[in-house]
Amino acid sequence: MKQFTSVHDVPDPEALVKEALALKQAPRGSLRQSGNDATIALLFFNPSLRTRLSTQKAAIELGLSVMDYNAGQGWQLEFEDGAVMNMDKAEHIREAAAVISQYADIIGIRTFPGLKDREQDYSDYILRQFQRYARVPVVSLESAIRHPLQSLADWVTIEEYRPAHRPKVVLSWAPHPRALPQAVANSFLEWMKLADVELVLTHPPGYELAEEFTRGVSVTHDQNETFEGADFIYAKNWSSYQDYGRILSQDAAWMITPEKMALTNNGKFMHCLPVRRNVVVADAVLDGPNSLVIEQANNRTYAAMAVLKSILES
Repeated sequence: MKQFTSVHDVPDPEALVKEALALKQAPRGSLRQSGNDATIALLFFNPSLRTRLSTQKAAIELGLSVMDYNAGQGWQLEFEDGAVMNMDKAEHIREAAAVISQYADIIGIRTFPGLKDREQDYSDYILRQFQRYARVPVVSLESAIRHPLQSLADWVTIEEYRPAHRPKVVLSWAPHPRALPQAVANSFLEWMKLADVELVLTHPPGYELAEEFTRGVSVTHDQNETFEGADFIYAKNWSSYQDYGRILSQDAAWMITPEKMALTNNGKFMHCLPVRRNVVVADAVLDGPNSLVIEQANNRTYAAMAVLKSILES
């Protein structure tokens, strides 16, 4: 694997899931030689808890040296080619990416969308400019439209807790007080379409996602009907794609409750975290025996290990 920005960079996604599960069983410290004295630079333009720490831990477990940089607090970067840099931007991506490539063997980048210009956000502009000018492999730690490390960990979790039958997996919109990106939802659909599951998407009218991610997915506006017989419920909020970046509804009726989970087939609850308690999901569900959110977060480490190991081996 030469880079990791979406499932399309992965030759065999199912094999990568199995690799992550195998790495989870490996004795602690047994893989420290995999890094071969390589260095990874992690650039965060936006806040992070699980992505930052799990990727650092994954790199350490593989024997990589880690440089962690809060890029959003450093020089403001110019990403436009041909720009006249006489305003607030101090450094161009051409030099920044080239210089970082001399310090690191892999570059990880986390950046969010502005949620104002859909065309620019959906071009994944910042990530693509880093890819264009970096001279080493680039790993997405979440971009404007995808969060592939999260989605890989989600698939690993579903595989780990998979029932004997082909599971029904539901991605459900849930309310949230802030306008959030579509990245986690987009990416989850993109990966799950390749998994051996029955995938269903449910959301209120107006929260349709981009067709490139929903093509071939069963979609309904009836949340209760969707939950019936489900084995996994993945709750996530996202702002409108059509009316880009807007909150069209904060309908509390879409919160995940014990009553809704009772419709499922003893379904497991999943969420990428952080989560707004008693807004997105009721305490009783989040703290209940069928909640997988903590183990799901734990699997972020093994997903990142599988990705970094594959890139190092390439």
